[in-house]
Amino acid sequence: MKLFVDNLTNVDFSYLHPQRGLLGESWLVQLVLDGDLNAEGMICDFGIVKKAVKHWFDNSIDHALVVPTEMANLHSEQLNGETTVIWRYPAGGEFYCRSPEQAIVLVDIDQIDEISLAAWCNAQLLALFPEEVKGLEISFVPEAINGASYHYSHGLQQHDGNCQRIAHGHRSRIEVFLDGQRDAAVEQQWATTFNDIYIGTRGHLVSATDEEHHYCYDAPQGEFEIRLPASHCYLIDTETTVEQIACHLAAQVKLSHPDKEVMVKAFEGVGKGAIATA
Repeated sequence: MKLFVDNLTNVDFSYLHPQRGLLGESWLVQLVLDGDLNAEGMICDFGIVKKAVKHWFDNSIDHALVVPTEMANLHSEQLNGETTVIWRYPAGGEFYCRSPEQAIVLVDIDQIDEISLAAWCNAQLLALFPEEVKGLEISFVPEAINGASYHYSHGLQQHDGNCQRIAHGHRSRIEVFLDGQRDAAVEQQWATTFNDIYIGTRGHLVSATDEEHHYCYDAPQGEFEIRLPASHCYLIDTETTVEQIACHLAAQVKLSHPDKEVMVKAFEGVGKGAIATA
């Protein structure tokens, strides 16, 4: 017998890609359990399944930086409750991140994708379930997006939860309306600008050159620090909440279209986000 749960939850995180660098991602989580029926005629109670798996994801890869430790040109170190990751971009420039250890997940594979990370998660999750469960299969499914989207990473210093982690991210849709009509060209313009980007807050910026941005801040979980090539960064004056990103986008679109009524619907991962007008 098998028990399945479609779209059990979704995970928003960032990871290091061997060509693209720091990459924000959002995946839906699908689950299949294989096992024997218990005395109640079930493999496992749906409520237990959902709670256990969601709790595990919330405390592992969700809102974390996932690092494939076997990737070329990568060095990682765990010391005194912190994890440090250093990696060289193929085109030049360095990625450096230092965070409390719970904010960076080290995975012993050479590249992160839906299949490789699911296999790693399967091995971790099976131990959560009763003996009736003989097998488990996690799969990740990207949201089907018809239109413009982008991958971005950020960190929210003032957030009490895991959003405070300096390198977590999302794959997000964007919808832009000019005088009530969607404008695909403007949507694609901003999706291109924000693709594979780190959106930084000016108040977190320690130093900036034409080659590199350096951000650092203290948050409830500890001290966070990140350095990466300037070409992979986009700086705004406020915290990078989705509300502030939507406001920033609306204001920028308005500058280019001063005679139009502007509305921006900015997503933060799957099925949530903010709306701003200008």
